[in-house]
Amino acid sequence: MHLTTLILTLGLLWPVSPPPTEILRGWQPPAGPYGPGHRGIDLAAPPDTPVLAPAAGTVSFAGPVGGRGVLTLTLPGTGTPPLRTTFSPVTPLVKAGTPVRAGTPVARVAPGTHCPRSCLHWGLLRGDTYLNPLPLVSRPPSRLLPPDD
Repeated sequence: MHLTTLILTLGLLWPVSPPPTEILRGWQPPAGPYGPGHRGIDLAAPPDTPVLAPAAGTVSFAGPVGGRGVLTLTLPGTGTPPLRTTFSPVTPLVKAGTPVRAGTPVARVAPGTHCPRSCLHWGLLRGDTYLNPLPLVSRPPSRLLPPDD
């Protein structure tokens, strides 16, 4: 399934509620598999903020990676290989193999050193290719403001 089609049909939920008021760092795709970049987006979120499944799926990983808690959710019906969404630093609330519905709390934001201040790093992958999760969430419409005088 093409990513543009998914954008129109998936309509992921924000993984924190209410939706974040600030994106601390945006997606910066690496030039190659080992190149520098930012393989997701960082959402401002205080420690202990519930992390919600943005879509129905199955928890495919929940545990530590490099000293940080990580949770990965595999999204069925999103093509081959299926999309996977990742969250860190978190304290998982569910185990690998657990099916979840959209909006189900799956983790809590853990204090960590990923951002200068507390955040949730949200990644999206198809196979080994990192993608930007931001276009897959519904966002409120933009509003134009009058120019300053």
